[in-house]
Amino acid sequence: MTNPQPNEIVTVRPDTDTMTRQRLPYFVGISAATAGSQGISMNLVVIPPASSAEPHFHRDYETAIYLIEGRVETRYGEGLKQSIINEAGDFIFIPPGVPHQPFNLSATTPARALVARNDPNEQENVVLYDPNANRAT
Repeated sequence: MTNPQPNEIVTVRPDTDTMTRQRLPYFVGISAATAGSQGISMNLVVIPPASSAEPHFHRDYETAIYLIEGRVETRYGEGLKQSIINEAGDFIFIPPGVPHQPFNLSATTPARALVARNDPNEQENVVLYDPNANRAT
């Protein structure tokens, strides 16, 4: 990244994906590293066919998602016991600290989503979550 001036418009054209802690390919768009943003990031995430992210939560930031393509089941909450299914065209909000794990419901087509966060750093506040750690045995 070059150091943009505060009054410059920055364009980012990611040509390769980056593997995240959640084990999903990301195309990093706007972030502190790519555009010098200070309070927001925005990226394209792809969930391959019949795949899922690792269970995780976002520490100290909100996430807004627009599902561009596909059907995704997201298991969430303590022990990932709750579930919601979203389709292309849905806007999704995930509050800070909510454990979740999205699953692509298609065996043949990737799911694609635009993800915005009020955190300019990409992965520093992503925390992997063990859904079995909170269950009584």
